[in-house]
Amino acid sequence: MTESGPSVEVINVRKVYPSGDGERAVLDGASATIGSGERVAILGPSGSGKSTLLNLLSGIDEPDQGTIEINGSDLRTLSETERTLFRRNHIGFVFQSFNLLPALTVLENLLLPLELIGRTGNEANERARSLLEMVELSKRADSFPDRLSGGEQQRVAIARAVVHEPSLLLADEPTGNLDEDTSHRLIERLEDLISIGKTTLVVVTHSRQLADRMDRALRLDRGGLVEY
Repeated sequence: MTESGPSVEVINVRKVYPSGDGERAVLDGASATIGSGERVAILGPSGSGKSTLLNLLSGIDEPDQGTIEINGSDLRTLSETERTLFRRNHIGFVFQSFNLLPALTVLENLLLPLELIGRTGNEANERARSLLEMVELSKRADSFPDRLSGGEQQRVAIARAVVHEPSLLLADEPTGNLDEDTSHRLIERLEDLISIGKTTLVVVTHSRQLADRMDRALRLDRGGLVEY
């Protein structure tokens, strides 16, 4: 943990889903503390609850039991609207499927998160364009997502996730659809982007190579989180 204290605290979290005639506890007593500015990988086999954990950390979903605190805010005490606003202001999310808005250009996809938090005009435009330059997509600013390759879309998705300078960035298999060389370059860019604002990074991955680049790794094991 860094001197500034924890950014993320997961305390005895339990999440249950219906399964056949009964229930299955995907997370069961999961606990972890992640320091501010720390980079942590979450490992585990398919179905172990990695994406569920990211959804809980973002406030998209709620735990059945336990507590999740982000920068000292207990997400369970917030209403759905308050969680949405908290996520908009403080959290960035890189989805497996990119989730770029097809009707907006690359630049407009980056400007939208800034507009939602009240940042518009020249400052917002300069911020978005500077990120596109960092991910080597300045020349594609006016292109629509369907005109980009998969690797280019992933770079746009990462730039969009950090454009509003979130304190916490969540990434769900950010290199899952990319070849090894492209994955390596993408992670380098991601590290450059988050180092500027000392953003805390939690990344779900099957890649041991990616996990080795993080400060530490946690593994989901029988519903709990253990040091890898």
